[in-house]
Amino acid sequence: MRYHEAANFLFDLRRFSVKPGTESVEALLDHLGNPGEDVDFLQIAGSNGKGSTARMTESILREAGLSVGLYTSPHLTDLSERVRVDGHPMSDDAIAEFVAEVKPWLVDRAADGNPLTFFEVVTAMGIWQFARRDVDVAVLEVGMGGEYDATSAVDPAVTAITNVSLEHTSVLGDTIEEIARTKAAIAAGGTPMVTACGGEALDVVSEIVADAGSDLTTVDGPGVVDPRTDADVHANYEGRLSPSDASIALHGPDWDYDARIPLVGEFQATNAGVAVAVARRAAEELDADAFADGSLPDDAARDGLARAHWPGRFEVLGTEPYVVLDGAHNPAACATLSDTLSTYEYDDLHLVFAAMHDKDHAGSVEGLPTPDAVYTCEPDLERAEDPDVLATVFEEAGVDVVHAGASVQGALRRARERAGPDDCVLLTGSLFAVAEARATYTRQFVPKDVGAIDEAAATLDDADVSPPGIRRMRGKLDHRVVKTRLEPRQANYCKQQLLALGGECAVSGIDAGGELVDVVMAATMSEFQQFVDALDDQPYGLPEVGERLRRELGIRVADDEGGSGTKRATEYPWTDGTAIMGILNVTPDSFHDGGRHEAFEDAVVGVERMVEAGADVIDVGGESTRPGAEVVPVEEEIERVVPVVEATQEVDAVAADEVLVSVDTRKPEVAAAALEAGADVINDVTGLENPEMREVVAEHGCPVVVMHSLEAPVNPDHEIEYEDVVEDVLAVLEERLLLAETAGIPRENVIVDPGLGFGKSPAEDFELLGRVDEFAALGCPVLVGHSHKSFLGGLDCDPAERKHATVAGTAVAVEHGADIVRVHDVAENRAAVDVVEAATDPELVEQD
Repeated sequence: MRYHEAANFLFDLRRFSVKPGTESVEALLDHLGNPGEDVDFLQIAGSNGKGSTARMTESILREAGLSVGLYTSPHLTDLSERVRVDGHPMSDDAIAEFVAEVKPWLVDRAADGNPLTFFEVVTAMGIWQFARRDVDVAVLEVGMGGEYDATSAVDPAVTAITNVSLEHTSVLGDTIEEIARTKAAIAAGGTPMVTACGGEALDVVSEIVADAGSDLTTVDGPGVVDPRTDADVHANYEGRLSPSDASIALHGPDWDYDARIPLVGEFQATNAGVAVAVARRAAEELDADAFADGSLPDDAARDGLARAHWPGRFEVLGTEPYVVLDGAHNPAACATLSDTLSTYEYDDLHLVFAAMHDKDHAGSVEGLPTPDAVYTCEPDLERAEDPDVLATVFEEAGVDVVHAGASVQGALRRARERAGPDDCVLLTGSLFAVAEARATYTRQFVPKDVGAIDEAAATLDDADVSPPGIRRMRGKLDHRVVKTRLEPRQANYCKQQLLALGGECAVSGIDAGGELVDVVMAATMSEFQQFVDALDDQPYGLPEVGERLRRELGIRVADDEGGSGTKRATEYPWTDGTAIMGILNVTPDSFHDGGRHEAFEDAVVGVERMVEAGADVIDVGGESTRPGAEVVPVEEEIERVVPVVEATQEVDAVAADEVLVSVDTRKPEVAAAALEAGADVINDVTGLENPEMREVVAEHGCPVVVMHSLEAPVNPDHEIEYEDVVEDVLAVLEERLLLAETAGIPRENVIVDPGLGFGKSPAEDFELLGRVDEFAALGCPVLVGHSHKSFLGGLDCDPAERKHATVAGTAVAVEHGADIVRVHDVAENRAAVDVVEAATDPELVEQD
């Protein structure tokens, strides 16, 4: 079974209505052999905030060293996002494997009049995946219910209820008490529960937990209507530190955390309090090596909260004007959104609004701040409400609507065009709308090197094009080829238009709404020029598609002064040709040089030697990130790095800015000290995951290397299941670029690194090396760090012999468009770069 067939089958299950009870999903799990029996689960319920709380809980437990599964809903762009293991989405192949196994059973059930719903089957898929990947613990976000929710088919080790508000009253009950009773039914004897409910909801939850013989931990905070001085955990919101993250303080019976979170709003402090309380209870309940003493490491809580980015939940994607995306879809969530937005200073509010037809539109509009302009729109989904209906709701509330149109991306473009730099553009009402809006920022046109028919077929197969489509297209991709993801209606128009112009286009076989589809385009540059021009006046956000494609392909457009194109404001060594970054590890435990440059005097000699050999950048590192490496305290790393950086300033080439100095660190304190000492570049192996690091880089305005890694140091026991390692890494790096830009780091200051050797198999490392050219889709210089790494051992190459393999790898990287290669042996790799560049452009060769 192929992925598009599996996805279509699952999405088709949405036609079946919800039936309260867990019998159906329990029967499916029994059919699968009860895969969840050996997995520990944490169950997070609530009316609002349960997704953010689940994400924070997962992040904390991962920082503690556990392998963690995360199940949330709905997804933003891909079905696979609902099921994650160690931060990585479930692969398309795994989804297809699951559906192939369960489809006959599900068809028989439906034929007998007992069909399972989409949510039930996808919940079972998550449990199946967590068992398949042998996670230590899995965090489940409950759907709308409690006892009768599909996630209650498992026996959790800890449960939580974030809050209770009026929602889904036709199913859950007409009052707060009834809804609280339904949600609190997840309580079970001996299973601890954590809650931030207040008032009458807390009374109900306390009663049910007591009757079940369970233990209740209460959390209060600024998001609670009636803060309780006798709560077990107190959460305080200290205020925003930037447009997109905040400072909080959490206080428990015998612990205190001052932390920052990449989520804003007072209610997120309360969610963080619940997450920490759940993680601490999990440490007591779970039999895991990370919790040998039954307690949660303090660093895990602080670092986990700092890294718990959650797209689409009050996500700030621009600051001039503010552009905010939020998935608030009920009156309570809209009121909370309004409170959060009130802490920002702006002139006019431009509101872009979309909603599903079964939501309380009037209540949501009443909860939102009063806008100066409204743009209603409609996601590409059957459940979406008509924009004219939404416009009427606003008009009845006394708010004039500027535009009621079909496209989310088009409405967002109109709002941004009308907004001044001191205004705010807010898009809300549905996570489906948020997903389509985010595509404006995350869409990539990935170049594909299709030099043979078999490569063309593989590209089309990866895009889930149907077999007939592959047979039709496989011999026709003989021009410029790019792969992207679009809404179905965008994809259909693009296919028709490109075929009419003489190009070729194939679209994934996914035909259900709510999922972006893969699109492969092939055309000459002249045909692409006509194609993007034709998109300028079309609906459905197609002008945005054309604008991005125009930029990715380098199609030049006249600027205001009659010129064309753009040029980097600052010239760097990698601006023209491939630069050599020489590795200078001032550590005693470097995986390659074994402490050769640990002593200060040896480090200085190493700098001079690398400069003489032709290095363009010297990368100084004071902490090893090899597998099993010990964490170096901040003070010790500064003591190792800063004196060497200072000494490099005396080297003539460095002083003349002919050679730059980079510092390889994941600690913002070290980065700040190194930059003050004269460093020019920061090389962050965690990819700017720490918000404090983003602040340091933004403040200094320096170039930064953003590397793809899921953890550092590397844990060789954590195996990642990639669908397509290149496209998966591209997706993660695009998200990191969004965080960087929001923090004030311009994209032109970012260098991306695919992270060879970090959480990939040797085969995947070689695939990344051979497809470096595809990273051009990010619009940033690309660094390749392959020097002497263990994946070269896959060539039956001993560690002592990896110099030759490294030089060969450098040649491959340069041939595929790498802008920087990071190496230990500068002279040998300098020669490889020069030879490849001379072969490409013989005029570079000096003539006698």
